[in-house]
Amino acid sequence: MQRSSQFDLLKSRRFGAFFAAQFFGATTDNLFRNALLAAWAVASVTPDSRVRAMFLSLIFVLPFLLISGLVGQLTDKFEKSQLIRIIKAIEILIVLVAAGSVATQGFYLELVALLLLGVQSALFGPVKYAILPQLLDERDLIGGNGLVVAGTLLAILFGSILGVTLAPHGGQSMVVLTATLLAFAAAGFLASLAIPPAQPMAPGLVLDRNPVRASLEVMRKATRDRTIFLSILCISWFWVFGLVWITELPGYVRDVLGGNTSLLRWVLVVFGLGIATGALFCERLSARIIELGLVPLGALGLTVFPLWMVLAGPAAGSLAVDGSSADWSVILRVLVLMGLTGVSGGVFVVPLYALIQQRAAPSERGRIFAANNLYNGIFMCAGSILALLALAAGLSAPQLFAVVALMNAAITIYIFSVIPEFVMRFIVWILVHTMYRVNKQNLGLIPDTGAAVLVCNHVSYMDALVIMANSPRPTRFVMTYKIFRIPVLNFVFRHAKTIPIASSREDPEILAAAYDRIAEELESGHLVTIFPEGRLTTTGDMNEFKKGIERIVERTPVPVVPLALQGLWGSFFSRKDSDAVLKLPRRLWSRIGLSAAPEIPPGEVDSQALHDQVLAMRGGWR
Repeated sequence: MQRSSQFDLLKSRRFGAFFAAQFFGATTDNLFRNALLAAWAVASVTPDSRVRAMFLSLIFVLPFLLISGLVGQLTDKFEKSQLIRIIKAIEILIVLVAAGSVATQGFYLELVALLLLGVQSALFGPVKYAILPQLLDERDLIGGNGLVVAGTLLAILFGSILGVTLAPHGGQSMVVLTATLLAFAAAGFLASLAIPPAQPMAPGLVLDRNPVRASLEVMRKATRDRTIFLSILCISWFWVFGLVWITELPGYVRDVLGGNTSLLRWVLVVFGLGIATGALFCERLSARIIELGLVPLGALGLTVFPLWMVLAGPAAGSLAVDGSSADWSVILRVLVLMGLTGVSGGVFVVPLYALIQQRAAPSERGRIFAANNLYNGIFMCAGSILALLALAAGLSAPQLFAVVALMNAAITIYIFSVIPEFVMRFIVWILVHTMYRVNKQNLGLIPDTGAAVLVCNHVSYMDALVIMANSPRPTRFVMTYKIFRIPVLNFVFRHAKTIPIASSREDPEILAAAYDRIAEELESGHLVTIFPEGRLTTTGDMNEFKKGIERIVERTPVPVVPLALQGLWGSFFSRKDSDAVLKLPRRLWSRIGLSAAPEIPPGEVDSQALHDQVLAMRGGWR
């Protein structure tokens, strides 16, 4: 679908109705939970606000631990839009229980209602993320997940503020709260009626009705693919990070900023809007592809900005917002750093959700996201307990923020060392987006699925990285072994599964091994990119295309997609005037172009005709 921005997705029935259903559901959950917190605070049901917040979090998370395995099976076995409608109908019934608990002011009934809302959220979680790849094209997954994460955060903020505002303190306020809860639940159900069908991906799956065994099985299933499993752990860590921040921000505002409830609302809004902004910004940063390079960028921000905030923030009790000693410049600096921490969180988590959706087998996607729910719940429970122990040991809110930031650094360094693909993509993203602004044309012609060979002119040492950063799918590159061995680029190329090649005169063994690898990759359904000139241009003009492309498609008949790079001649990495990289850069963030043409059937591939087509696509812009 051609669209100008990700917000166009909201206009489509396939996504808009789903988004509305999940937004109203998240609002209902948080409205009730925060109304309870506010009511308990007035009634002094429990002595400590931190304990209350953690207690409510644990109650709400408990169902995720108990039923996620069963829910994952149901998600894969049954049609998902119908499941969502059933879940939304259950939500209305739960809201009626919640209304009864508020009306009777029954503490234990309120806990039951909260637990039931947790059950509803546990039911919805796997369906929510498993259905997205069936509602959206792959190139829309980043934008769609960004909207879902942003919508969830905005719903949390909206529900939290509304919950505090509508907290039941008397007969009339109880009626208003009940009516509001029912209105949101009903709106979510009505929106779910418009969600289009999403066929079951494993209709023959035999359900295991033992919840413990089912949960253990989905957790084991998630560990089979290391990238998926570590992505789940990263997402779980993100929610622990957020839980600690949300829980400790009231204490930070009170003890460090000297603020009141009004300032706390601003702080929460800035932090939540930061995450939502980062989530929405992912599509622009990634050019609508699942860009794993954003994950280390977000992780870096989740360490740097909190530490900066703690080190550059005020000393405890040095500010008095309600008095003349208030230093609003310091408060503004803290708010900016909180917002940037939130932005980093959004940039960190959205590509991880899209990656799991892309790489999980469609028949297991529901169970994989059920495992994600389980690990999220386990991590959040453990994080809550550790945070309470840290507070009991005397750590202040700023100290706890610093500890969590340093833990984030240690955890992400470990994960990225285990899966260097994240770091590789980060290096590519930084290099390409620092050096160039890419004008992309017709890259949607690169096939979304199946094997194909991409052929392109060869202008600079950055050619492969430019294509890698802008291709809608991962591609294996075939390049001369001399470029393959360049430091830093070698790290990128090795982890991108690049295929080194040499001429028959230089090394016939490398050449034969390269053709075997190319055939294996194509037979596995991957994209392979080659530069048929065989070497960088030294004049800016295209060299002749070698016959290797014909040999490749003769052995493995797949379509060929012509690509053309423009504007790289004369850059730091080209051979204009002297050897590449042995001269001073003339410009940064220069404009270049990358365009694609319709695929050519394997039986019509001719190296000279390909050369002429790529030359015409390149035009006079070298």
